[in-house]
Amino acid sequence: MDRWGKRVDSGDWDAIAAAVDEFGGAPLPRLVTPAEAARLRKLYADDDLFRSTIDMAPKRYGAGQYRYFHAPYPEPIEELKQALYPRLLPIARDWWGRLGRVAPWPDRLDDWLAACHAAGQRRSTALMLKYGAGDWNALHRDLYGDLVFPLQVVINLSDPDTDYTGGEFLLVEQRLRAHPGAWQRNCRRDTATSSPRGNARCPRRGGGPPRPSATASRSFARASATRWG
Repeated sequence: MDRWGKRVDSGDWDAIAAAVDEFGGAPLPRLVTPAEAARLRKLYADDDLFRSTIDMAPKRYGAGQYRYFHAPYPEPIEELKQALYPRLLPIARDWWGRLGRVAPWPDRLDDWLAACHAAGQRRSTALMLKYGAGDWNALHRDLYGDLVFPLQVVINLSDPDTDYTGGEFLLVEQRLRAHPGAWQRNCRRDTATSSPRGNARCPRRGGGPPRPSATASRSFARASATRWG
């Protein structure tokens, strides 16, 4: 097992699953070191690594910018995806069972991606966001097609209170005929967060408030419904 798999496996996954059930999100073990986070931040300037760049303000997504990586992904993105999938898979399958559904996800991530590609969902979906002073992310859900995986993982690549201020991570649960519930987390650098889309099909939207100062970037795969492409 490589170091990425060991870091993923170091988490208390029973506690993570319980927290995701109760709060809609959970902190994960540290997946990248500060030095690795700094190296990942530098990737943002390499145009050859990305298939698309989105400026958020014109689309009313908030303010800031994000870029979709080309596949195959640079280290450690692919390695972490492969290590995280089997840990998140039991949570997703458990939810589908509670809803009386047959879980569609195979044991291997590559087999799930093959199913997505066969359904025409071929575009890579791993992305990185970059925020400047005052930038923010509107509440949203990530939906890329009919085949979805209900969990995403976020890794903060910048150091709060050093690289930036503000920028809390917010999840809001959309409940039928009820006020929405919210879960907020201050993500430290190098920490990852996993979060879902409810047990009774209550969609969750993720976003973040303005960053009053500095510039920050992070890899982002927010939890809701997405395909792991």
